Amino acid sequence: MINNKTIQYTAVKNIAILGSTGSIGTQTLEVIKDNPGLFRAFMLTAHSNAELLIKQALEFVPRYVIICDESKYQQIKEALSHLPVTVLAGYESIKEMVTLPDIHIVLTAMVGFAGLEPTINAIKAGKDIALANKETLVVAGELVTTLAKENKVNILPVDSEHSAIFQCLAGEHHNTIEKIILTASGGPFRGKTRDFLTTVKREHALKHPNWVMGAKITIDSASLMNKGLEVIEAKWLFGLESNQIEVIVHPQSIIHSMVQFEDGSIKAQMGLPDMKLPIQYALTYPGRVKNKFKRFNFTDHPNLTFEKADIQTFRNLGLAFTALDKGGNMPCIINAANEIAVAAFLNNQTTFLAMSDIIETCMHKIDYIKNPSLNDYLNTDKETRIFAQNLIKQMPLKALQS
Repeated sequence: MINNKTIQYTAVKNIAILGSTGSIGTQTLEVIKDNPGLFRAFMLTAHSNAELLIKQALEFVPRYVIICDESKYQQIKEALSHLPVTVLAGYESIKEMVTLPDIHIVLTAMVGFAGLEPTINAIKAGKDIALANKETLVVAGELVTTLAKENKVNILPVDSEHSAIFQCLAGEHHNTIEKIILTASGGPFRGKTRDFLTTVKREHALKHPNWVMGAKITIDSASLMNKGLEVIEAKWLFGLESNQIEVIVHPQSIIHSMVQFEDGSIKAQMGLPDMKLPIQYALTYPGRVKNKFKRFNFTDHPNLTFEKADIQTFRNLGLAFTALDKGGNMPCIINAANEIAVAAFLNNQTTFLAMSDIIETCMHKIDYIKNPSLNDYLNTDKETRIFAQNLIKQMPLKALQS
């Protein structure tokens, strides 16, 4: 989402990385390391991984380091005491410090709903957002995009699929989009039946065939909920209706997504599955910077195939489209329910297929709000999480042991 903001930076862009110890955060630091004349890691934050956060701070010497887990504060402060680094702790510190005037871009790679409030605060402070936390737009897309327009802030997508759409639209802003086509790898269970999925465990679902990602997003990919969340995110990034968004399974993950215009022409963005490219593009936009990433060779990939997404077996994708059409706080409900369901699955407290049942039940039971405020989103998220947790506790034991 570009608001025609005139981008004026100093020679070096100061980057705040929210979630620097996760998969996106660590790859962002690789991009920064490869381009020391362009970027500085100005702020690093992590939830609880103190050891990696310390290692990153020792290498990049950011101005600020923030750990959400306040019990890790003293450990980090002592480890960095010899450096000109200010160490802070707690979620409130992140929400406050993203507004600092020296920050040029806030890269939001926090996991889940936690990314919403820091992103909103950064937008209100006029910071451009490199968005890797899709939940921000899933939960509160209308609110966030309205704030971005009011504050003339650019939201630059980091997800490979949305970055692909963003790149395909370069120079096409006056042309009408007929539809976008989001590609999905299909995850580790592509082509499997529901009978097969009754037996899968967390270790099976964590084996993604193409991408190296964090545990939560890997499970979402396996259940197709990640693609469902991307559908909702795409609506707000590109101003689309649900009937303008198509999902197609592309197992090779070479075409990252496509745009079809009203004349029938289709543009695709292609490349090897490497998140550093969309990260770099978001940080360097509107320009491109030479890099040493491995290049794609067509002769190494002679067969690119496509399949229809199976929403009967992988129900989460259909539930996401339902939530998108319903609007209001419904996407917030499915996001919160999914986060609880995935955490339960990772902890062997529920089954793979039961995750969809948990989400759908929450969609029916949590109060629907057509025009929610930020407080409504916060309350919906809290209420849904409590309901979903209680629902999991009440599930039949055989469902947990299947």
